[in-house]
Amino acid sequence: MGIRAILSKPFAAYIHQQNEKWKQNPITYQQKTLQMLVQKAKNTMFGKDHDFGGINTYEDFRKRVPIRDYEALKPYIEHIKEGTQNVLWEGQPLYFAKTSGTTSGTKYIPITRDSIPNHILSARNALLAYVYETGKSTFLDRKLIFLSGSPIMTETGKNKILTGRLSGIVNHHVPAYLRSNQKPSYETNCIEDWETKLDKVIEETLHADMSLISGIPPWVQMYFDRIQAKTGKLIKDVFPNFSLFVYGGVNFEPYRKKLFDSIGKKVASVELFPASEGFFAYQDLQEDPAMLLLLNSGIFYEFVPIESFFDENPTRLSIEEVELNKNYALIINSNAGLWGYSLGDTVKFVSKNPYKVLVTGRVKHFISAFGEHVIGEEVEKALRLAMEKHPETSVAEFTVAPQVTPTEGLPYHEWLIAFERLPKDLNQFATDIDRHLCQLNSYYDDLITGNIIRTLRISPLQADAFQQYMKSLGKLGGQNKVPRLSNDRTMADALQQWQLRD
Repeated sequence: MGIRAILSKPFAAYIHQQNEKWKQNPITYQQKTLQMLVQKAKNTMFGKDHDFGGINTYEDFRKRVPIRDYEALKPYIEHIKEGTQNVLWEGQPLYFAKTSGTTSGTKYIPITRDSIPNHILSARNALLAYVYETGKSTFLDRKLIFLSGSPIMTETGKNKILTGRLSGIVNHHVPAYLRSNQKPSYETNCIEDWETKLDKVIEETLHADMSLISGIPPWVQMYFDRIQAKTGKLIKDVFPNFSLFVYGGVNFEPYRKKLFDSIGKKVASVELFPASEGFFAYQDLQEDPAMLLLLNSGIFYEFVPIESFFDENPTRLSIEEVELNKNYALIINSNAGLWGYSLGDTVKFVSKNPYKVLVTGRVKHFISAFGEHVIGEEVEKALRLAMEKHPETSVAEFTVAPQVTPTEGLPYHEWLIAFERLPKDLNQFATDIDRHLCQLNSYYDDLITGNIIRTLRISPLQADAFQQYMKSLGKLGGQNKVPRLSNDRTMADALQQWQLRD
């Protein structure tokens, strides 16, 4: 056992003890976090605009700070770009995490000296939680791969704030003790074109003693597919010591079966909940898929019941007011200078001792063309249950969109599914998905039984359809994700060119 593996165990125990303090007093720690944030930002432009000096309670805060998306925050970001100090947080951001928005174009998310530990230490602690629970640490002595974006950064604004993708920024902060066994190399990570980069990553890792692989599931799957095509072997035979898969960004369930089929054995996995705006939760127990919400990491959380999110004055709840098994839009206030910021993700609490969540979808990624309000969690579960009945089926990726004006018959939901292996009976497969969706969503069931819409239709696509689609948008690989649901047909219509023909 190497020095990393040996030292990680007492360190993991220490971090566990530190976490227990705030896990046992979550409400107190969240209240202290809000007080700290308001106090430190009261003399900023934003703090003065919103009378932070007059805030003593959460109710005071809620009255003064409205919920915002990036577009509403953008005027403050522009002040930062123009060189103004003390805009959203003390001083100026250390970085801008550059990300693409569906309505705002390119987004520049501030990362400050105070907020960068949230990103770095939370990722570290997720691995240490695994070490603490399982006692397994030898994976730290072998090679670790992080499939991420380029670490190359540019400069933005008069003060030349370093700007890049979050994964690239984080790459600059990988602890020195992990640098020597990190893959791929810095030079390879700098390659922008995903397919060129992937070929180089495979070249560097194919004969390495890989133990941990981390990335967004569809792009890890693409990495596995290329390795299998090159070697003709299962991943377990290429990397016999591969023992831990770390992932985030999308729901793992639709990808689980194919990934583990590619690996050829079951490996431990740890789910993370990171974003450019912050690192919010991680899976701390192997037998529990829920993620521990990080309540002592410089972020004060608010939760809006999804049914009131689009109201003029939506209900806003603190951690002590949430209920189990309800969908909430996640709102954050952070030491990066994000205030009343709507992240766009929805979560559901499955435990309050400690507070644990499942990510259930996106606020804007739902279908309600007819009032059904179908969410990502429901379509993913309906598909998974149908696949259990049709075990021969393998799905690479899928999305769902409404067909409001069909050439004939009633409207319907169109499921565009890229199949690795088709079900033996595609019509029965569609019927089974529809039946499960009716059980999961009573509004959808009412529309079907009331003959407002008809049962869903599946459009089978080529296995690489979504890769080709993302490539056509210049969004292949990295942190890019396929929307699971949409209320318009932009993506659905574009995917038709890769439809399987009889």
